[in-house]
Amino acid sequence: MKKILTTYITLFVISFLSVSASAASWPNSTFSNLDYGLYWFGSGDNYQKAIPGNANPYYNKNKKTIIYIHGWLIDSSVKKIRESFDVSSRGGPEENVAEGWINAGYNVGILYWNQFSDESEVKDAEAKIWTAEGPKAMRWKRLNGSYSNVTGGDNVTQLLYKNLIANLADFQGPELRIAGHSLGSQLALTLSDALLTGVQTNNLRAQLLPQRVALLDYFYSNGGKAYLGNAWVGEESRNIAKRLINNDIAIEAYRTSVVTSSLLAGDANNALIDIIAFTEVKPWYFAPWEIDKKHTAARWYYFWSFSFASPTIKGTRDDGATASTSTSRIKELMQSTQKLVQREGVWTRTPGDDQFIYKNK
Repeated sequence: MKKILTTYITLFVISFLSVSASAASWPNSTFSNLDYGLYWFGSGDNYQKAIPGNANPYYNKNKKTIIYIHGWLIDSSVKKIRESFDVSSRGGPEENVAEGWINAGYNVGILYWNQFSDESEVKDAEAKIWTAEGPKAMRWKRLNGSYSNVTGGDNVTQLLYKNLIANLADFQGPELRIAGHSLGSQLALTLSDALLTGVQTNNLRAQLLPQRVALLDYFYSNGGKAYLGNAWVGEESRNIAKRLINNDIAIEAYRTSVVTSSLLAGDANNALIDIIAFTEVKPWYFAPWEIDKKHTAARWYYFWSFSFASPTIKGTRDDGATASTSTSRIKELMQSTQKLVQREGVWTRTPGDDQFIYKNK
């Protein structure tokens, strides 16, 4: 009985890792054919695919840049859905959460891998981040529900890396940030690591080194993986984080649900928390059973928070951590033995009334 209950709870929690996308309109060809890589976004959730060497109305090589990476998107191909910055259908605000960034002069992009992540089992999607020879190799899902295979030996990290550097070949902006949600947090780290290696080996210009990486309700599955020499994905991600930190890259993380910290679903990766700027956001405006919306909240909370001043920390004059917080302050919080836990503003969606307290990591 205990085993059956544990299995049921595990499946219940895991089911919320896959989130519905927003309502932006996508043509059938986006899902009938393999389509992955970078799209640039403008006001009103308008978008245009990035094509190397082609001008794009939503990209300026001299601007600061934020690039977002989504997570597991089961059944997204047949439903023709992708994530964007219109988050009202997922419990977010009735506004485009990228507007603040765009108005502040940022390029805003999304790296899509939705057809690769469209697997019924999260671990099968996760494996593609690290290897092209996992349980489902590098298959991708079509609009009609069938699968096709990609050959060539590149995993998702390698495919997105090649796409990204091709589209940022002329990038001269003063800042590059990468943010990933759920499984996408693993990609935020692996891609940043690949960019770091490219810069260190003089294959990439220094402008392509991210200054800041955001992990939004991150997810790491439990257990050793054969494709990682029996290491856990959380362990390997932690090793990557250490390399990035040793090269002066700031790493911040925001937890909004129990999905990514439940022993029944994923690895809480507490050793990672010790070395990064970690914040617990409490979206109590959702009911306790609305775990999916709490999990999704991390991505829109981070992007929306850029439009507000840094939150306060009770009893201090210190800044808390959000997207608008300075990178230097994020680095201070990384070195601290304390994390931030939301105390005020837990019943409202807006980051504008949030207040936090210090707690030991």
